[in-house]
Amino acid sequence: MSDTSQPKIYLVSPPEIKLSSAFPEILIETLTNFNVACFRLQLSSQDEREIGKIADSMREICHAHDVAIVIESHMLLVERFGLDGVHLSDGSKNIAKARKLLGKDAIVGAFCGASRHVGLSAGEAGADYISFGPISSSDLNDGELIETDLFDWWSQVIEVPVVAEGRLTTEKLSEIGPFTDFLAFGQEIWDSDNPSKTLRKLMSAVP
Repeated sequence: MSDTSQPKIYLVSPPEIKLSSAFPEILIETLTNFNVACFRLQLSSQDEREIGKIADSMREICHAHDVAIVIESHMLLVERFGLDGVHLSDGSKNIAKARKLLGKDAIVGAFCGASRHVGLSAGEAGADYISFGPISSSDLNDGELIETDLFDWWSQVIEVPVVAEGRLTTEKLSEIGPFTDFLAFGQEIWDSDNPSKTLRKLMSAVP
């Protein structure tokens, strides 16, 4: 990605979604107001029926706005609920399995923590994108923070798209923005009173 291209927005769902809550409307507003590339369904629930109902609803919203939707870890649910792919949280370990199951057209992404080595392994295994994080102090992974140098190096050497995630702040966004393909926003915006306003403020810090 060139330094003059602003990275695309990648949204990560809250860990809990009640379809009777305001969240579906908030998501619609966000997708309407911003050019979002992907939405990741990242739920804490392990109830297959609950996940399925939420996946159906979120898919309809995302596809109505031409936004891809992936689900974290549950690769067996991708085809069943018409999703576009899976986001794997364990680096390169299950990429080959997911690709065999879902086919070449499905999105297969991989979270690789703060490890350049794991990222390279995932890229070689066929991941469509690599996600590194956290960027700022958070509970993501083991808490080890990502240095801007990793994104800088990756953008110059590796062709596989890279995602930055984990408590993105305006300060960090001004640093890593030129070196990332996607910026993953989750609780940074959903926890605010006005997600669209918060997202606009965060994106304004990106060069």
